[in-house]
Formats: sequence, structure tokens, C-alpha cells
Amino acid sequence: MTQPPEQPPSGGYGAPPNQPPQPPSGGFGAPVPPAPGYGYPQQPQPQPGQYGQQPQPGQYGGQPGPYTQQPGPYGQPQQPGPYGQQPPYGGYGYPPPPPPQFTPPQPPSGRGPFKGRPALLIAAAVAGLLVVGGTVWAVTGGSDDKKPVAEKSDSPTASGTSTADDPANPGDGSGDGGKDPENLNEGRKSGEAKVLWYKEAPDAPGSGADAPGMWITGKTAVKAAYKEVVAYNVGNGNPTWATITFPQKICAVTPQKSADDKIVVAYESGVSDNAKCNHLQQLDLNTGAKGWATTVADGDLFDSALSVGLTITGKTLMVGRSQSGVAYDLATGKQLYEKKKYGAACFPSAFAGGSKLLVVSSCGAGSSTEHDEVQELDPATGKARWTKSIPKGWTVSHVYSVDPVVLYMTDSDNKHWNISTLKSDGSVRSQVDSKAVFAPSCGLTILDRNLQGCQGVAVDANTLYLPTDATTGANQIVAIDLATGKEKWRVKSPADESMQPVQAEGGKLIAYVEAAYDAGGQVVSVPTTGSSHTTTKLLQLPAGTARIESSFFSRDVDYVDGRFYISTTRLNGNDDTKEKLMLAYGK
Repeated sequence: MTQPPEQPPSGGYGAPPNQPPQPPSGGFGAPVPPAPGYGYPQQPQPQPGQYGQQPQPGQYGGQPGPYTQQPGPYGQPQQPGPYGQQPPYGGYGYPPPPPPQFTPPQPPSGRGPFKGRPALLIAAAVAGLLVVGGTVWAVTGGSDDKKPVAEKSDSPTASGTSTADDPANPGDGSGDGGKDPENLNEGRKSGEAKVLWYKEAPDAPGSGADAPGMWITGKTAVKAAYKEVVAYNVGNGNPTWATITFPQKICAVTPQKSADDKIVVAYESGVSDNAKCNHLQQLDLNTGAKGWATTVADGDLFDSALSVGLTITGKTLMVGRSQSGVAYDLATGKQLYEKKKYGAACFPSAFAGGSKLLVVSSCGAGSSTEHDEVQELDPATGKARWTKSIPKGWTVSHVYSVDPVVLYMTDSDNKHWNISTLKSDGSVRSQVDSKAVFAPSCGLTILDRNLQGCQGVAVDANTLYLPTDATTGANQIVAIDLATGKEKWRVKSPADESMQPVQAEGGKLIAYVEAAYDAGGQVVSVPTTGSSHTTTKLLQLPAGTARIESSFFSRDVDYVDGRFYISTTRLNGNDDTKEKLMLAYGK
């Protein structure tokens, strides 16, 4: 059976309470009672509460949503969850509370604009840009016909006591730990991991500064902070190559590294408020050698490089401007193509990279047909392999995964959410249908156009892993079947503090359990197959550094070769104490 597009709106996930329940209606092209469909407004659906809570009378129902949805866990905007909130106490040196973070509204229960897999999208609004009718317009207009020119830069001279050839890295988390001037390992108890090394951040201006990216290779841990990129030996923390200092602050980095350990860093053209994020520099993570450098020109009128997003897919670097993208050969810096306006006034607004290259475009801004579209691009040519039109009123806010494609979307009122998974041809595979209230941390996505900026989300070929919210005490990680959108299993945090997914591979989910005020965190693994999904402790982080560990207010974490890394993603510019930059644990 089919349902014509002119059907009236039907319910959506997480509609406001105190409305009478409405039965699910058909979806994108066909009613699928009782499960809502993908693509058209639906009747109000239940807005389940947190796990373990039963819906209260009047909780189901509400305003019409853009998609036929199953009752889901997300309905009303949620407060920042366990990964967005931080303890009130400071850390090393008791820094003041961090600036407020913008946490995106949590999705209604799973079904929304799509009738498919959980989708992963990130809203792309840029600081210094004007958002009109869903399209981002540069505050400063004009055009620039100049093409970027690749240039070779001098390589820095290596310094420090370590070389790229050491230490030996058996992948078991071992390391000599280097020097320990702060005595962070003093009083370490039996069974606790040790602090391999701890690094303080460079001075930042009083207004604060970004510290984006964290890249771990077999020998080197690399971090960007303000105007610098620094590199440390993974085992002992000694510098592996000389600090690279840029003339202006770093404004964007590639979250991914290439197969041969290359990244690209963008820094600003000057110090004024109108400075553009348009200078690119390729770097080798293992040696610190600078590769090609270039300047990104503005696009057509209103298409600015005031703020950019960087992604790597295979051998292609994609630089996202406000209304287009410019692709470069990652090895040479040669410009390959531009992804510009297409179709019915569709302007690319943000890109997501990795094993696949996705673009989210804003179409028909200000018109009755205004909507988002998602495309997968051939990274070598820019040709669209498929196009998925997102129903009107819904915005792709985050991309939880590019392979498989998992999108997170919100409605125009930011009151309802949808997580959809797409098939390899762009059609909908499933939508998340869960009564959990999820709480990944997605940072300042309102300002940085970073579709892939969420922490606390993991995806493998068949499963999405999301943390639940917990105002106090332990939370859970929910495993969601990407084929159906239904829950497969849940695992509770082994401590009273919240637990978040870090990565999923090799049949195991690696998760990080938050530190308490007087107890270190944990790194645990969870089997993703079979009938038992209990946690196994991989590292018990020491109680002696719990206050430092828990005071990374805005952070990135990773677990590589048996070592656990925490780094800050934002410097507050506090002059009273030295700020934390990075902390590494191992056996």
C-alpha cells in the first residue's frame, strides 16, 4: 500500500506530553502500522522516559512530527548528559568552571524523518555567519577568483630526547612512564594503571582557545592547542619532534589521519574578527615534517572560508566552506574539484569523512520546499553516488558513522530527534526505536560545523552503541541493531559513575568509565556477540590522579595499544594555573 505525499502530518517521536495518544500512521510512501515510516509527517507518538520508568498518563502524543515514528526515548530537549556535564570541583590547580557547552536536543524515541537505520548528522552553523532560511550566508561577501597554490614548506628540526624509532611498542600498554615531576604515581595501589606521562597546555589568551584533534600512531601521540602542534612518545612522553608553531591560531584540523599518518591543519589569516580560516598545512605525524601548504580561496558570492571543516577520505582532503567544498589531493595539495550548488538551489553546508565521504546540503532555503539532502560522494571525482532527501522541517545535525551511514537529526523546534541508518544506496535501513534517554557529548556544534564531533558514540557493521543519561549514579550503554532499530542488549556501568563507548572492533566494545572525586576511572571491554555482555576491566586508573582525570571539562579520549589517553579540546585561558593538555595511562 502507498501513502500519498499529501497525507496530513502524523505523529513524531517525543512529541510534547499531555496530548492524547495517536496511532502510528504510514511513512515514506507506505503506511507500516504499527511502525511509523520514513519520510512524512506522522501522528503524535509516545515520548518514553528513561529506562526503567513507565510513561505517565498523557505522556504519549503531541504535535505532529515530520516522520512517522515509533515511540522513542528522545522527545523533549535533554540537558547535557553525563558526558557534557562535569564535576563542580576543579582539577590540577582547580581551574574555574568551563564555558557552557551547547548540547544538541536528544532525539525522540527512534523513528523520525527516516524509516531506516540510525542516522548520524551534525548541524552546521558557523560563527561569524548569518543563518537565513536554513542557509549559511557569510557576513562578508565578495568573490575571489584566485586559486590555491600548493607550496612546499621547510621541515622542522627534530628536538627532544626521543626519536621516532623508540620506544618499542608491543601494544600491551607498557612504557617506562618517563619523568614524573608531579609525583602522580606516588601512592599508586596494586592493580592500578600508572600514569605514563602528563602534559600541560601552552598559554592561551584570556578569551580561551581551541585544542582540536588527537592522533595516536604506533609511536607518537600528537595534539593541537591554540597555535601549536606537539608530539610525544607514546610510552614515556618525551618529545618525538620539535613543536610546530603557527603564526595564527589553529581553527580546524582533520579528525582523521590518513593511512600513512598524515593530517592537515588550518590556521587563521590574521588576528581580526574578520580573519579567515583559510591557511592549510599538511603534517606527517611520525616525523613532524611539513608537507604542502596552500590558501583556500573564497567561493562565489556569500561562499566564505571564514570558517571551514576538514575531512580526509582515502587520498582526498575535503575543505568545507560555508556553501561549497574544495577537494585536494592529500599527498600533493593539488586541487581536484569543487562541490558546489546543484539541483534546486542545494548548497553544501558540511562534510563528513573517513571510509566514505558524505555531504549535507541545504536546499530551497526560504521556500516552501526547504529541506536538507545527504549525498555520498566519490572522493576522487566528487560525483554523487546517491542522494537522500530529508523531509522538510528536519535537520541533519550529526553523523555518528559514515560506514554504515548513521545520521542524527532534529526537527525545526529542536524538540524531537531521529537516528536513522541508511543502506549502501542511500535508502533507509532502520530508525532507532528505544525508550532510553541517550546522552553522547557533541560539544560546541552550533559554532564549528563539525558533523563528526560527538564523543560517546561507537558503531560497527551491525550495531550502534549509545550511552544513556544518568543524573546520578551509574548509566548504561545500549546496543541497537542497525537492521531493525531495536535494542539488542544493555550493559550497566560497573561503577557509580557513567560509562561511555570509545570504540567497537574485533567483537568487543571498549568503554570508558568516568572517574569519581576519590576514585580513578576505568577502561573496560564488553563482548558484542554471544549471550553475555558483562564488562571486563582492562585498566583501573589510579585514584591519585582522579581529580585531574575528572577535570578535563571538554575532552577527547582514545584507547590504543593498551594505553588510554585523555586530552582537552578547549583551553580557558586561565592565567592563575597551568592548564591540562594531555594525560596517558598504561600498565
